[in-house]
Amino acid sequence: MTTIANTPEQAGLNVPKDENFSALRFITCGSVDDGKSTLIGRLLVDSRSVLQDQVAGVTKGGEVDLAQLTDGLASEREQGITIDVAWRYFATDQRKFIIGDAPGHEQYTRNMVTAASQADAAIVLVDATKLDWANPGLPLLAQTRRHSLLVQLLRVPALVFAVNKLDAVADPVLAFAHIQGALQKFAQEAGIAVAATVPISALLGWNVVTPHEGWCNYQGPSLLQILANLPVTPADTHLPLAFPVQWVEKFSSSADTSQGRRIFWGRVAAGQVQPGQQVQVFPSGQLATVAQVLTHTRQPQAVAAGLSAGVVLDREVDVSRGDWLLPAPEAAPVAEDDFDAPAAISPWPASKQLTATVAWMDDEPLVIGRVYWALHGHRWVKAKVQQVLFSLDVHTLAQQDATQLAPNAIGQVQLLLQEAVPAAPFAQARVLGSLILVDTASHKTAGAVLVQ
Repeated sequence: MTTIANTPEQAGLNVPKDENFSALRFITCGSVDDGKSTLIGRLLVDSRSVLQDQVAGVTKGGEVDLAQLTDGLASEREQGITIDVAWRYFATDQRKFIIGDAPGHEQYTRNMVTAASQADAAIVLVDATKLDWANPGLPLLAQTRRHSLLVQLLRVPALVFAVNKLDAVADPVLAFAHIQGALQKFAQEAGIAVAATVPISALLGWNVVTPHEGWCNYQGPSLLQILANLPVTPADTHLPLAFPVQWVEKFSSSADTSQGRRIFWGRVAAGQVQPGQQVQVFPSGQLATVAQVLTHTRQPQAVAAGLSAGVVLDREVDVSRGDWLLPAPEAAPVAEDDFDAPAAISPWPASKQLTATVAWMDDEPLVIGRVYWALHGHRWVKAKVQQVLFSLDVHTLAQQDATQLAPNAIGQVQLLLQEAVPAAPFAQARVLGSLILVDTASHKTAGAVLVQ
């Protein structure tokens, strides 16, 4: 078993020493009825994070229905499936956890994507009873592969495979060996880094909170012990500043915090913002200097990526919700015999044309020529689908020629935006490299866009 190493602190930033091991936000995903809700119920019960009256409320005939601790919607209880993402909180002596129970049904893949975009880790459950576990070359379920690919696309740092219901097969040792081999082969082909693969029984609690020594020839830590040692998602603090303006506070009456100027509030997307920085407002191009930076509690202090800040500029410039504060462009170096004026270089160049991976979540297919609303940061622009480059076959991982993306498909497309945005590759910067597409008529979220 391999584990993810601790993420080092970003150089030059004043961050807490335990930043990488603060509350871990993770999701459970996989196919329908793989035991995701039961697993979370087991984690809550065995870590003593559930009140006795809550346990009594889901106990019938002496049996505790662990899944009902997370399935809160009436329709979920009636159908026995998870529809929406249920967030639960619990803590151990070592760490705090935030769990997202993501739906496994293909119809609700969009909800799983929403949960994964906020996660530090993902547990992909694999139901041993649904697989031809006696076959060394067994095929995995399509939803197992799809969710694993989405976790990778969304840059979730840690993925853990949990092979569930091994207590219900005739030969759990052989079953775990074959399933683990199939998962490793798939991960290698897809380029997915796996933190661990662990055999569990969510129903009986084996290897969930405490290790079940030697079961399935597994000698490693329990699932909870693995989670306790995973780092949180590192913020993009090492990159140049990118600050999307979410709210403009008009001339504050508190002179000691804003000096009578407007305060621009938002969450720092990349880098850090500090007094004295030269910034450029996008898209207007106006230049200004950061006069003061406030934390979310209005304390004057530099703020790094991932945290909310209020920015006061040294002069009044036109800044609205949806604008960005970016580093002021620097002059490009020129040769001594080049008398032309040097062009200004921005660390976040804006573009109207994007090539991107799209996880399509609408009931209607994505088609060439269709126009959608695109949300980048807090800025809305129109986006036209110019070309569908390919769709991804989740069974073979092959790139297939396509003219559209069907519901829940993953593919690569070219988008033409009505206005340029300071986008960057998602692999480089999570916030600048992500957009969502929204149907202009129904206003439904149609797709998750990851810039390539």
